[in-house]
Amino acid sequence: MIRSLIFSGFKGLAARLGCLAVVLLLTACASGPNANPRDPLEPFNRGVYGFNDAVDRAVLKPVATVYRDTLPSAVRTGVTNFFANLKDVWSGVNNALQLKPLESAESFMRFGVNTVFGLGGVIDIASDMGIARHTKDFGHTLGYWGVGPGPYLVLPLLGPSTVRDTAALPVDSQGNLVSSISDVPTRNTTTAVNLLDQRARLLDASKMLDEVALDAYSFTRDAYLQRRRSAVFDGNPPDEDEAAPSPDGNAVK
Repeated sequence: MIRSLIFSGFKGLAARLGCLAVVLLLTACASGPNANPRDPLEPFNRGVYGFNDAVDRAVLKPVATVYRDTLPSAVRTGVTNFFANLKDVWSGVNNALQLKPLESAESFMRFGVNTVFGLGGVIDIASDMGIARHTKDFGHTLGYWGVGPGPYLVLPLLGPSTVRDTAALPVDSQGNLVSSISDVPTRNTTTAVNLLDQRARLLDASKMLDEVALDAYSFTRDAYLQRRRSAVFDGNPPDEDEAAPSPDGNAVK
């Protein structure tokens, strides 16, 4: 009964996602019959990817490198822990929406323990206690309830996404505790530090990508789609050539 109520609540959003997907697919007709079926907007996406890469090389990567090389590892770990702790709250909400009471309880428990005993989340005491992290966002929740990912998208500055994950962004932004900070300068500074910390943690990965990948765009796309698909199915996705049942019994790939 509960599942039926929740799934029916997603039907309207799923319909809007379908309309958006149709528009994108019609726009992508110029990409030709040989286009990757998961990436019908590849020419557009590659253009945005090139723009993002240029901004990253000119601004984000140099600043993130200074951040990593200047701050001690313990300080950077504390920053990472702080923002991960805030995300546990939204993960708890999404695990609840997916009817996963244990995962939801552990997410909220992690937040409580780390906030109270870990200096506001700077120290990850919950992990030392063996309380697992179950990171989920609203895109995962939509996927859990049978909404397909739709075409792959590269968003300006935000990077890899899909139609489903892009549609989920406004909801995810409401679940971001940083966005609830009333003081604008504080909110903007906190957001910038979070983005800088995330980029710094990807410096080694981006270096490897530059050295190894023949086509960085395709490598990034395939890695993102595989990671998101795995996360929706809690690390155990069905074969892509087989239809997987959604929670309401309908077949979804």
